[in-house]
This record gives sequence, C-alpha cells and structure tokens, in this order.
Amino acid sequence: MNTSIQGLIDLSWWGYVGVTLLLTHISIVSITLYLHRAQAHRALDLSPAASHFFRFWLWLTTSAVTREWVSVHRKHHARCETPEDPHSPVIYGIRKVLLEGAELYRAEAAKTDTLERFGHGTPDDWIERHVYTGRRNLGILFMLAIDLLLFGAIGLTIWAVQMLWMPVFAAGIVNGAGHYWGYRNFACDDASTNILPWGILIGGEELHNNHHAYGSSAKLSNRWYEFDIGWGYIRVLELIGLARVKKIAPKVRWGEIKHFCDADLLHSVVTHRYDVLTRYARGMKRTYSEELDKLPSCLPEDITLKQVRAWFGHNLADLKNDERRHLQTLLAQSPRLETLYRMRQELVALWSRSTASSDILVRQLQDWCQRAEDSGIEALSQFSFRLRRYA
Repeated sequence: MNTSIQGLIDLSWWGYVGVTLLLTHISIVSITLYLHRAQAHRALDLSPAASHFFRFWLWLTTSAVTREWVSVHRKHHARCETPEDPHSPVIYGIRKVLLEGAELYRAEAAKTDTLERFGHGTPDDWIERHVYTGRRNLGILFMLAIDLLLFGAIGLTIWAVQMLWMPVFAAGIVNGAGHYWGYRNFACDDASTNILPWGILIGGEELHNNHHAYGSSAKLSNRWYEFDIGWGYIRVLELIGLARVKKIAPKVRWGEIKHFCDADLLHSVVTHRYDVLTRYARGMKRTYSEELDKLPSCLPEDITLKQVRAWFGHNLADLKNDERRHLQTLLAQSPRLETLYRMRQELVALWSRSTASSDILVRQLQDWCQRAEDSGIEALSQFSFRLRRYA
C-alpha cells in the first residue's frame, strides 16, 4: 500500500486491517482479563508480570485508570437497573448507552464517593499514581507515535480505530446491547442478556447474562454451545504460571429425587437459584399461555403474550404502574395464574431471607414442594420433582 509517509513496516491493505484487529483485540483481552475478571471481580489472580503488561497496554491504548474502571463496574453490579446504575439502558435508554457509554463511565468515575466505596483493592503503587493515573493521556500519545513510526500515515487511521474500539465495543455494546438484546440463560434480577453465544470479538463479554448470574466466575461461557475466548487465554496463562483461577460458575448436577428436603438440597437450590428461576419460567410457559387463552380480553391490543409472560418473572413493586395494574387484573381472574405467580415469589423468598436459620429454610422448602405437588397444576408438580433433584 502506497502512502505519502512510509513507516518502518509496509503491508498490504489486508495486512493493515489484520494488525488493527490484533492491536484492538489485545486491548479487549486486557480489559476482560485484567480490569474485569481479575480486578473488579477477583475471579482470578494474575502474576505481577501479566498484570503489569495489561496495565501498561491499557495506558497506551485507552488511558483507563484501574481504580476508576473497577469502581464504576462494581457500582453497576451493586445498583444494576436502578437510577444509581452508571450506565443502564433500562434507565438511560439504549441509544444513549450505545452512543455515549464512555461519557457515562467518565461522569461516574469523577465521583469521589464512587471511588472511595467501590475502588478498594486496586493498584496504588508509584507508577500507578504518577504515570498511569497522573499522566493518563501520555500513553495514548505514545501509541500514536508508535503507530506513525511503524506504519507511516496509515498509522493515524490505525490509532483512531484503537481509540474508538473500546468506547464503542466495551462501553457501548456490552453495557448497552448486553442489557437490551439477546438471550438469557439465567433469570437474574436485572435485564442482562447474552448478545451472542460465541464470545470472540469482545473477548467473551458477549456472554453478559452468564456473567451477571455468576459475577465471580472467571469463565463466562456456561452452555455447551457457548465459547468464551477470554477463558481460553486464562487457561493458557494458567498453564505457564501467569494466572491462577479462583472460582468458576458451578455446574448443575442432578441426583435422585429427595422426598424429604435437607440442608444439602437447600444449598444446591440457593447456589443455582438463577437456573431454578429460568427452569421455572420455561416449565410454566405453556400453562401461562393456556390460562391466558381462557381469560376474556382485558388487555390493550399493543401488549403481547411475551410481555405478559415477562411480568410473571417480576415482583409487583418492580413493574410499571400500568403493568402492575394489568397483572393484578389477570391474577384476580385466574386462580391458577395467581398460584403460579405466588409460588414463584415464595420460591425467591427462600434465598432472600438471610436471617432465617437453615432448619427453618429447609422446612419452608419442604412445604413449598409439597404444596406445589398438591396444587393440581401438572407443570408445577413436575417442577417440584425436578427441584428435589438438584445436587
């Protein structure tokens, strides 16, 4: 490729594209492995050499400060989908988060109370204070000089793509689309979704619903058909002694039906609570539809069956006023729908009562299963038998 200013390396057009993708991919890997999984969630330990490489690379390519990034992300998890969430599309709208995700990050990172409350445990050495934080913008200028030296005039374009890649993909798409479009493996208490089952372009962060279900897991893929390239890099680093995995999401295992609930079953149900809720929603889907078909039309024409089924997965207090009113109308007209909805809320309460003793919760679980099996609702009874098999 001919350019007015030649660099030390002369490539074909596809060579420059390949180099650009490689450089941006290293930045993505630095974010997902170092900032996200290691620093924000402590899902793995990185060796000093690996950690410093990632810190240095992020200084060159993003000017991101570890403490600020970690603080904003931890607050996102702690306040997810509430007015205090720094970048929820549920609150701000999908357009704003997609287009201004980086600006939302910077605005939250400027808040002292956010840094003080959520920024604990991040690097605070001399180079962090005086270079990576104190001279945060110097790194990206060095990166510009390096790109120009190596690639000539086209290096300016490569550098521009590097500067745009993180705000668009890491801040915009993950935080925007990852709470708006996609599929859900787990019924978390938020709107998180898996954008794609193949986490490659954004380092595995495409599997965002999996992450919200098990935030401290170093591995983001969960189903057999999902692929997390970030986990592949972690395994390589682990093999050569540069990383140590601390935790991954537990796999669901099945045992024999326990006719009498015990502490082990309770522990399994609580551990896999998001999987439990997901299976509950799927198991009741047909019954929901059959019961709704029996009811006289009492909803506006623009409300779909899918929307109505989604209401059954929320507390009344979490719904909008109109949604709450419509749902209460439906529940009043159908005792079976009311039973399904109430039983779900009681199931959630089992792991929400942190002050109750294990013995009390075991008895409540046994009572729940017995009532489900005696309800006369086949889907609910079958779900109870399935629940008794968690191991």
